[in-house]
Amino acid sequence: MFSLSAHRANQPKTFSNQNKLPRLPVPDLEKSLEGYLKSLAPLLEQKYDASTLPKEIEKRKLFVRDFAARGGLGRALQERLKDLDHVSPNNWLDDTLWLGLAYHTWRAPLLVNSNWWLLFAPDPSDPPPPTYSGSGSSGESSAVHVPNPNPSEVKARDSQQGGETWVKENARLQTLPTYEEATDRAWVSDWQVRKAAWVVRRFAELRTKLQKEEIAPDASKSGPFCMSQYQKLYNFSRIPIAGSDAFSVIAPQAPHLTVMIDDFIYSIDVFPKATSPEDITEPLPAGVIEQRIRSAVDDARSRIEAGEQAVKVGILTADERDTWTKNRERILLLSPKNRETFNTIDSSLFTLSLDPYTLPSIPTSDPLREPAVDAQIRNVATGIDGGRNRWFDKAISVTIENTGRGGIMGEHSPVDALIPSIAVEYVLGEPVDESKFTTTSSSAAEGSSGKGWERLDWVVDEGIKTEIEECQGRNRKLIEDSDASQLWWGEYGVEWIKKHAKQSPDAYIQQALQLAWYRDQGYATATYETASTRTFLHGRTDVIRTLSDESRNFVKSMVDPKVDAAKRYALLTEACKAHNTLTRTSSAGHGFDRHLMGLKVMLRPGETHAIFDDEMYAKSQEWKLSTSGLSAGGSFMGTGFGAAWPDGYGINYLAGPYLVKFGIESKQSCSATSTAKFKHRIVQALRDMRAVCEAATAAGDHGASAGQDKTPKAKL
Repeated sequence: MFSLSAHRANQPKTFSNQNKLPRLPVPDLEKSLEGYLKSLAPLLEQKYDASTLPKEIEKRKLFVRDFAARGGLGRALQERLKDLDHVSPNNWLDDTLWLGLAYHTWRAPLLVNSNWWLLFAPDPSDPPPPTYSGSGSSGESSAVHVPNPNPSEVKARDSQQGGETWVKENARLQTLPTYEEATDRAWVSDWQVRKAAWVVRRFAELRTKLQKEEIAPDASKSGPFCMSQYQKLYNFSRIPIAGSDAFSVIAPQAPHLTVMIDDFIYSIDVFPKATSPEDITEPLPAGVIEQRIRSAVDDARSRIEAGEQAVKVGILTADERDTWTKNRERILLLSPKNRETFNTIDSSLFTLSLDPYTLPSIPTSDPLREPAVDAQIRNVATGIDGGRNRWFDKAISVTIENTGRGGIMGEHSPVDALIPSIAVEYVLGEPVDESKFTTTSSSAAEGSSGKGWERLDWVVDEGIKTEIEECQGRNRKLIEDSDASQLWWGEYGVEWIKKHAKQSPDAYIQQALQLAWYRDQGYATATYETASTRTFLHGRTDVIRTLSDESRNFVKSMVDPKVDAAKRYALLTEACKAHNTLTRTSSAGHGFDRHLMGLKVMLRPGETHAIFDDEMYAKSQEWKLSTSGLSAGGSFMGTGFGAAWPDGYGINYLAGPYLVKFGIESKQSCSATSTAKFKHRIVQALRDMRAVCEAATAAGDHGASAGQDKTPKAKL
């Protein structure tokens, strides 16, 4: 990853390319409408019979012609959007529209619905996680294997078992105990504190390097990338406000970290105090940070032993946003001390959650389930007991269990997950170095201003305590409904797709997901894949609509036994080429989804148009398959985000040379979806596509690099 590159004396400064980046264009109206109309074709073809279809297609063409006609509403909206661009400092989308429309006006809980998660690969010194024994306790006997996240070779063909046969033979899935039932509570371990101190020190180092502009700017063959999102990793928070949330002011010199220990909250200084507004401080030594965290852990334990109960205000951050807004205001009105506590948390580097347990691996008969990884998902994504010991509003929340296993949960609105993942690559780039934890005097650990840490306590009344209890119940339901798991596909990866299938890996994986979805649901659905627009100033994302005529034709060929491998391979190649074109178009700032959204927002009271009122406009944005590729993922055990629709799947994948990790989430309450079964259908799709490619190769039907493309992958 970019941040792992060795620093060179003459390398460009981190933000040196910002004033050279082009602005995100307002796309051409006619081209956007042409792309939109084309994207409707597979949905219309599925909805209408052969006799009705031509009329329905013509109807949408009439909508488009009227919208784009000289003097038409579309042209007026386009000019308004250009005016918005003209008055926007950076770009028309990010400056004024995107945060509110995509995130801050959405009032659903951040828990599962919006926050993403990323699982750390273990440190070499991490002990193995416990395994549930089935007797209500967990231990290390017959421990479940923790898989290698960065293998140097693929697994044997069909060695992972599973697939469509397994789905048919396992119509009723095995019922497992809940993690609340299976987990042994202990206390924060010495290794956990040391691992946490190391992770904190590495994150803090990165803040200093960014402020000194010692991180080389991200770039690819297509040019430099915008680095503005790196300025939104640390020292601020999302603030709940009625109707639409907002960000707190970034405090770049704030020296402290928020640490949550079994719901007790502490502020711990990990930097020295700045001496001037221009001062860029170096983080404190790892040994000092460790001692301060350990002192806070000891203090929390003494409070528990004395019978004190933590006030679990963090649970409220997972609630519906307007409910959290009201409860936060109630807390603020109870005491000025609460304002100080909120401000301290909001301005902190990030939140570190030290959990007094490690969720156990729960063995199952499913050959595709990785019990250790799925346990890690649960704790990183949501925690247990209704979201205890978490603060969901922070841009970055790091969780460490008492074996040292950890991960990061992110609030999605300030940055796309690629940026924190690059930061984590830096953090995990060096394992815990015991030599950095030399004995430090207590005076050095305490610092010149006192002990270097303080309690962050709350003044609450019985009403707030009741709200916390009720919110915890609502959170439990959300967590219990979330069916999140990882599929580790190791029978082939990116290397095989490029060398043997001769396709673009991302496009190939997307076609596998289309095939798996169709076999799972029996119909095609609008599909969202993220395209990165970071080659533009303050660019973030647009949409790649994976469902296309070409992808639909490929899927139909794969479920038609009369179609031979040569034809299927040709259709796969066409689908991958079409996908690559869509990726290039969206990444180049010419995607039509954000454009149409912007045009619709420009409507004034009393204005409307058939193009927006048409049922197909909404239908084409029913992202029941919501997907994104992140990176090769060698440093991660997995990643994920929640499904966008209650009867859909959220899929974030890490495509490595020999291993592809799919993070999949769906809802337990939906009888039409099943994360476990969908994993098997992805495996079946990948095996069937391999057979098609190999058969085409044997018949000599490969073209040279038929569907490959050099377009940068879409990113979350």
